[in-house]
Amino acid sequence: MSARVLMFQGTGSDVGKSTLVAGLCKIAKRRGIRVAPFKPQNMSNNAAACADGGEIGRAQALQARAAGLDPCVDFNPVLLKPQSDQTAQIVVHGQVLDTLSASEYMNNKRQHLMDAVVNSFRTLCDNYDLILVEGAGSAAEINLRERDIANMGFARQVSAPVCLIGDIDRGGVIAAVVGTKAVIDSEDAAQIKSFIINRFRGDPRLFDDGVMAIEQLTGWPCRGVVPWLPSALKLPQEDAVVLQQGHDADARTRRKLTIAVPMLSRIANFDDMDPLRMEPNVELGFVPPGKPIPQDIDAIIIPGTKSSVGDLEFLRAQGWDHDIIAFARNGGRVMGICGGYQMLGQWIHDPEGIDGKPGSVPALGLLDVSTRMLPEKQTHKIQGLCLRSGTSLTGYEIHVGTTTGPDAENPVALLDGKPDGATNITGCVEGTYLHGIFSNNAFRRWWIDDQKSGIASTLNYESAVDEELDRLANGLEACLDVDALLEDACEPAFAPV
Repeated sequence: MSARVLMFQGTGSDVGKSTLVAGLCKIAKRRGIRVAPFKPQNMSNNAAACADGGEIGRAQALQARAAGLDPCVDFNPVLLKPQSDQTAQIVVHGQVLDTLSASEYMNNKRQHLMDAVVNSFRTLCDNYDLILVEGAGSAAEINLRERDIANMGFARQVSAPVCLIGDIDRGGVIAAVVGTKAVIDSEDAAQIKSFIINRFRGDPRLFDDGVMAIEQLTGWPCRGVVPWLPSALKLPQEDAVVLQQGHDADARTRRKLTIAVPMLSRIANFDDMDPLRMEPNVELGFVPPGKPIPQDIDAIIIPGTKSSVGDLEFLRAQGWDHDIIAFARNGGRVMGICGGYQMLGQWIHDPEGIDGKPGSVPALGLLDVSTRMLPEKQTHKIQGLCLRSGTSLTGYEIHVGTTTGPDAENPVALLDGKPDGATNITGCVEGTYLHGIFSNNAFRRWWIDDQKSGIASTLNYESAVDEELDRLANGLEACLDVDALLEDACEPAFAPV
């Protein structure tokens, strides 16, 4: 086994670990290194389908793309998908294992999954030269350390050197980095070989004294101060929706298409909206809880969700049901994707309690269809034809349940030869199970122009993502000591599980 490993952990959640690993995967690939990403345990409702029918976190799919690889379940062997405030679906090697409460998982299950994590890691070590590992949350969560498989628990298991990432934009980054060393035990601290300061605004030389202070207090060398890189915000996000604040009342006069997306409590795969956000003549805004959905817009998209039943209740609690129904009755365009499609129907039937308590709940009633939840989960890549536009489609499905009814006789698409989705009699309300539908350039242009003729751009979304990955890699090359980081990587040494 000649593979080398380097792990990136953070002083907290959302400090930029995923993006930095993606950029470094691209850099390593450019240098002719056979590199693969790895995240032992991820918690996210934003997943990507793999060719074998499994699923992994979207961040690992993006990192794989940067490395020139297709998504693979070994890149993210344990995926936790929150289903409610109390429970999460446990996905192991791409397949659903169980649904557990947080206490059940942490006390009884988590440590048992180290075998699955190490097996996947070994597989990658046998096939690649360099494994770039992303931790989860904070390295300093000492209350979770005993059964940890995501951060220092994994690093110690395979003797992986660690680079610690701190986010200076949050403030207090010196305390965050130095404090991490202060609270973790000495053997964990010995795994950390260096640190990176992320998201610096302005001249990074102004933080030279700060870098020096951290180096003196920790004994760790700094591998670079990373500025705000615009490409980081343009790439598909996994854990944080980048909100566009407010609604632009002048958008109509500028011939823009305005779209509102309600931020559901269990929102999933919201990167479905990324191609629309890249369109220069589209203004897309996520509506946060407690705010009404504007009526002076052109379209509403109800996104995917990990819990259609739970988010129907959440949606009604915000008063969004009234906003969406009123908008549709006035001729507004409404689209539902996956769980959002299920919400547009008449009923969601869940006799076995797949999505919560057994029973049936009324949905929004804008499509004459109903959904029945089923135990079997559909997870696969798929392709077909949009029947409304005549354009070809590719994407993926990740859902439970089947949806039928009169409006399903007027489907949105044929996917792998089978009808998908539903459209109401006016054509203004539509739903589909196809994630990634707006990544299809021809369909996206038709959908935009069908509402406001001639405003769709010539954006090639997939090419744009690759260009942003290149820009990200260029930005990191300019500010990081990549050679030193690669020298930090070493061959793993496996401890008994």
